[in-house]
Amino acid sequence: MRAVITDYIHAHPDEKTALAPALDLLAGGADLTSRKEFRGHATAGAVLVDGGQALFIEHAALGRWLLPGGHLEADDPDLMGGALRELAEETGISAGVTPVSPVPVHIDVHSIPANAAKGEPRHQHVDFRYLFRATAGSDVTLQAEEVSGFAWRGLDTIGDARLRNRVRAAFR
Repeated sequence: MRAVITDYIHAHPDEKTALAPALDLLAGGADLTSRKEFRGHATAGAVLVDGGQALFIEHAALGRWLLPGGHLEADDPDLMGGALRELAEETGISAGVTPVSPVPVHIDVHSIPANAAKGEPRHQHVDFRYLFRATAGSDVTLQAEEVSGFAWRGLDTIGDARLRNRVRAAFR
């Protein structure tokens, strides 16, 4: 994980300060791959683009439109593998997907509020977002437990400005 963050900072040196909390956690021995690490832990997301549109899912519990992604699992081979697994689990898309780069298109560190029902205190997510191109038909089969809808939307609808600009730049 440290190598991925280092490669990312090399490509985006202006984000070194924003990623300092993640590097500090790693330096302090935190296992960011564990969902039970409540100082902060990693999540992986997939930005799947097809014909100038990105795939969004409607998260059932949150009632919000998001890009596919979620927590890492022990059998994920790496961060990109976690992003691909989440894409496949939530949308059924597991083939016809090609990574645009081995380096995440964006790494976002953000706070997650406490969730008493899950016994989770407030904590940080370090979200590694990977950019993928759909290279074959993308038939969507939703994971009904977590996802209540999907939509292909224009790249301009990606809410995070930095992510939106990087995705647009990659497909110019």
